[in-house]
Amino acid sequence: MIVCSCNVLSDHDVRNAVSAGGPVTRNAKQVYGCLGCSAECGRCARTIKAIIDEALGPCAKACCAGCPHAGHPHAANEDDAEPAELALAAC
Repeated sequence: MIVCSCNVLSDHDVRNAVSAGGPVTRNAKQVYGCLGCSAECGRCARTIKAIIDEALGPCAKACCAGCPHAGHPHAANEDDAEPAELALAAC
């Protein structure tokens, strides 16, 4: 399903960015950075955040002991729902 019409990003693209190696992708601006694009209108930010939360499961808010994502630098309490926060970020 296409979640970002401006950049033609699918839910699979978002899930792949989240599951890719390296730093954990935890917000929309990091997804855009990993996929080599930038936010246009921002309407997809909430949907992208929901896909990230679903993909990370219990790790979406904070990692627990034994979590496969433990040890990665998580961005604490970042809310990327506002388009102003969707600037391009490096992966």
